[in-house]
Amino acid sequence: MRSYTAEPSLPPPGAMPHARPHLSIATPASTPVSGSGSGPDSTVASVPPAPAPAPERADAAAPTTATAMTAGAQALNRLAAYINAHSHALLRVTVGIVFFGFGVLKLFPSASPAEQLAVDAATKMTLGMVPETVLLLSLAALETAIGIGLIVGRRLLRPALVAFFLHMGGVFSTLLLLPDAMWQPHSPAPTMEGQYVVKNVVLVAVCLVVAAHEWGCGDRSGAGNGTG
Repeated sequence: MRSYTAEPSLPPPGAMPHARPHLSIATPASTPVSGSGSGPDSTVASVPPAPAPAPERADAAAPTTATAMTAGAQALNRLAAYINAHSHALLRVTVGIVFFGFGVLKLFPSASPAEQLAVDAATKMTLGMVPETVLLLSLAALETAIGIGLIVGRRLLRPALVAFFLHMGGVFSTLLLLPDAMWQPHSPAPTMEGQYVVKNVVLVAVCLVVAAHEWGCGDRSGAGNGTG
């Protein structure tokens, strides 16, 4: 019998030999690659990269904006509590300083812009029986004494409050006693002097609060001692 040996077919001249495709999967340089062989038929597998580590929390970082806002709110609350605890004393001393300053100004001739207005109103109330110099010095002494009483407080506070309200009655009476100086002609609007008088309603309101607190505290302390 004849034996036939199959010989491999050769490509025609000039043709490129058929290259077997080689499968390659890119993997990161730091990722190990595992395979089942080293030949061209070896299977190349890529290992998925490990998850990136979570960033560390900055526990020792600077205070955040929320923390700063909280600290500011606490500071404002402390300031508000302090002012609330001393509000009556603050009102009393402030009005006392204003009255003391106005009274001292009247001790010097032409130093107070309201000097002539006060003298004219006082002259009408006294029917011209008291000299202007005496009236001016009396007003200066009265306002200075009221200011000192309000600033010092204690036993001087109640007499100072009584004198204050009596004095304010005389001040507001100028709106009726001196209408030409207090009101603009053919208009209900006050003049500059009239505005100077009308703004005293703020001082009256402040002293009403101070008086209510003073008499209220006195009544409560008297009731607590059994003398009310």
